[in-house]
Amino acid sequence: MQTSPTIAVIGGGSWATALVKILSENQDQVHWWVRSQETIDYIYKHDHNPNYLSNVELELERIKVSSDMNAVVDAADYIIFAIPSAFLKSSLTALTTSLENKVVFSAIKGIVPEENMIVGEYMHTQYNIPYDSIGVITGPCHAEEVALEKLSYLTIASQDEAKAKTLAEMLSCDYIIATVSDDIFGTEYSAVLKNVVAIASGMAHGLGYGDNFQAVLVSNAIQEIKRFVKAVYPIKRDINDSAYLGDLLVTAYSQFSRNRTFGNMVGKGYTVKSAQLEMNMVAEGYYAVACVKKMKKLHDVNMPITNMVYKVLYKGKSPKKQLAKLAEKLS
Repeated sequence: MQTSPTIAVIGGGSWATALVKILSENQDQVHWWVRSQETIDYIYKHDHNPNYLSNVELELERIKVSSDMNAVVDAADYIIFAIPSAFLKSSLTALTTSLENKVVFSAIKGIVPEENMIVGEYMHTQYNIPYDSIGVITGPCHAEEVALEKLSYLTIASQDEAKAKTLAEMLSCDYIIATVSDDIFGTEYSAVLKNVVAIASGMAHGLGYGDNFQAVLVSNAIQEIKRFVKAVYPIKRDINDSAYLGDLLVTAYSQFSRNRTFGNMVGKGYTVKSAQLEMNMVAEGYYAVACVKKMKKLHDVNMPITNMVYKVLYKGKSPKKQLAKLAEKLS
């Protein structure tokens, strides 16, 4: 009888905590890397993460938490990385054990800024992991609703369908429906871009734009995402599938979206720096927009929403004036 593969989650934030919760629903053991030993001690004493999703009671008889990344990686066949992309490279400096024989899935919705690469591409280039052993976990799904056990959907993308199905089975439970895809590049780039759009959506809300404008913004945004992913990785895909459009909608509209919250603060008059300091979580879209700006120029893609967000966040332009200019370009 074939035994099921062992699983590990790397990261101590809200999405990592949500994934550990989901996996512990139907896996005998989940290995979990958390950086801070103080946090680990608290988790073992109080059965929950003190910093993120603190209302989630964890089944610690099924979870093994460690601050030793090498030990966690060595113990697992499948590894899910859920570290903010801006800190992925520095976090992995602690890793000395090989990833070459592991199946690696990214639950990170961002670009590694130092390398201007999506996470899958970075793992392939830096750690010699073949693309058929690399996958992506996308939504539409918010960690906060997972914590509340509200029905949620995940898309598991891999070029190896069997590996995608294996992880989908691990993540499926009473409140999670997981489906599979072979579009690892399109789903990951789409997950990156929806965070940029969510910042624009938040800015619009902060400036007092209504639902009518938001609808036009998001409908234009999915076309912008379509143009970009088609230029970067041209395969047959339906951009209206939930892995693309659904993930964009939930991130652009939800009160739980950290990128929308960040954009809302900027729209209300916070400086970019003060908004970052005010938030307890990383807004991936801030780092992503600078990388996407470079890539869109390389591929010659028309991306007015991305341009607007970049000008506000990196050029210090007025969100009010930039959004008004953008509004004239939308249809």
